[in-house]
Amino acid sequence: MSRPILIVDDNEMNRAILEEILSDQFELLSACDGEEAVAMFQEHRPGLILMDIMMPGMNGYDACRLIKSQVGEGFTNIILVSAKASPEERVKGYDAGADDYIIKPFDDEELLAKVKVQLRLRDALEAAAEARKTVSMDNDRLQELVKEQTRELVEKRDMIVFALANLADSRDPETGEHLLRIREYCKVLAEWLQANGPYRDQIDSDFIDAMYLASPLHDIGKVGIPDTILLKPGRLTDSEFELMKEHSVIGAEALEQVARHGENGLFLKMAIEIARSHHERWDGGGYPDGLVGPATPLSARITAVADVFDALTSARVYKQAFSFEVARSMIQNDCGTHFDPAVIEAFAACYPTLADIRRASDKVESQRQRDAA
Repeated sequence: MSRPILIVDDNEMNRAILEEILSDQFELLSACDGEEAVAMFQEHRPGLILMDIMMPGMNGYDACRLIKSQVGEGFTNIILVSAKASPEERVKGYDAGADDYIIKPFDDEELLAKVKVQLRLRDALEAAAEARKTVSMDNDRLQELVKEQTRELVEKRDMIVFALANLADSRDPETGEHLLRIREYCKVLAEWLQANGPYRDQIDSDFIDAMYLASPLHDIGKVGIPDTILLKPGRLTDSEFELMKEHSVIGAEALEQVARHGENGLFLKMAIEIARSHHERWDGGGYPDGLVGPATPLSARITAVADVFDALTSARVYKQAFSFEVARSMIQNDCGTHFDPAVIEAFAACYPTLADIRRASDKVESQRQRDAA
């Protein structure tokens, strides 16, 4: 059963604006100050709270902090909605326990996208918490079932992770088997680097397993990009591209929120690295942070090559697919500028295997299209 969204703002007009945007899709509650927000949280346990900061009496920071201290076993995500736009104010909000921050005046589509992302993440967290309860059993029975349960949990985890990745990828009808190919490319490149490259001391079996699982999440932040930009049938304008670039930050912040609710193991750490940094460049010309050389995490540098190879060999509404040979040449020409030279060495060595993965994937996709016809 879905839980309502609580809108908290001392300005009646601001509440009305948010209600107008959200009322068609969600059950709503409203409060006019921090004290009322805390009381309504305790009574109704909403799934999400949109909280103004500057209110008489208890402000949004204090209300957020108090609510988060009382969440208990359930999950209530909080988005601060404020005209305070400085980095210091944002950090103050996150320190108070907020899960996201929207600056007034906001874009309606961005607000809706962020609301939906927070609700999906909350549902995933609650499902994970419920799953943990179901596997809590007495030690004797646990000893008997541990191997089977471990295998099943790993399979379910992998399925959930891939489903989350597909959440973003499925909005683009042209991507096809993109996610499946990306993780295979990354595994091949990482295995070669483990055996041959200068990063052998950084890459072990755990690194490769985590990368195989995390790399499909590279574009998870696209769930926060409006369809008018994500599905535009042509090249983006400069301003549209600037908005599209935000997907790397959105994805990393979403995964960081998940990390705050549980153990931050290698897989989740790597997923955050890849989501944020797979568009960085070796020469510092990438985004979002302009990292130079090895300052970009190794996992993101490997994913960058895999992602570009797949993009170049895929058709889009604004371009034909490049041949494998042309794509190889283009990527190798960017050695030392866009890409890490060591990863390009791995790419060159593994190119025949990567091309075979792409051909096999295209064959599967073609058969699926014939079956659907």
